[in-house]
Amino acid sequence: MRNLKRKLLASGIIAILTGCFFGKSKTIDAQSVQSSQPSESIYGIKIMALDEKTPIDLNQFKGKKILFVNTASECGFTPQYEDLQKLQEKYPEKLVIIGCPCNQFGGQEPGNSEQIGSFCKKNYGVTFQLTQKIDVKGQNQHPLYSWLSQKSKNGVLDSEVKWNFNKYLIDGSGHLLGYFASTTGPLSNDITSLIEK
Repeated sequence: MRNLKRKLLASGIIAILTGCFFGKSKTIDAQSVQSSQPSESIYGIKIMALDEKTPIDLNQFKGKKILFVNTASECGFTPQYEDLQKLQEKYPEKLVIIGCPCNQFGGQEPGNSEQIGSFCKKNYGVTFQLTQKIDVKGQNQHPLYSWLSQKSKNGVLDSEVKWNFNKYLIDGSGHLLGYFASTTGPLSNDITSLIEK
């Protein structure tokens, strides 16, 4: 009985610490999404592709859901690249995945654009869109992540990017649907159920 209590206590502590460290997923109820009016459109935000020469026009993705993920090549969550690719292949008509390489968490994305692109393609067969390496928090936070993480801009939710492979899902009209912690896998029902709606 004591061993069982210890295991349960340890499991509870791990769950609490995991939630504090990696963040907790948050979805937005349909009524709030419908009634929300972002103060600015996500489609007007400028961001460059991984080659740092080609602008990504978010307008071209209107009508599809977009999953933004801050990525890293040397993280314990890096194998999620494989499931992100599977997710893109599962919903090609409904979803666009955009990976945003970032080196702000444990220095786990030290490579340059060429190295990041090569790593993703060679190890995980990534074909979905990758952006230039950006800051997702702090003084030099990219405008995309300012929009994703600030209710004053997205209209529904304040959040904080806690670690690599946090995820934000946008609907086909440019409304924020949810924020997902690193521990929420790309193929989890939490994410796929929102894509399928």
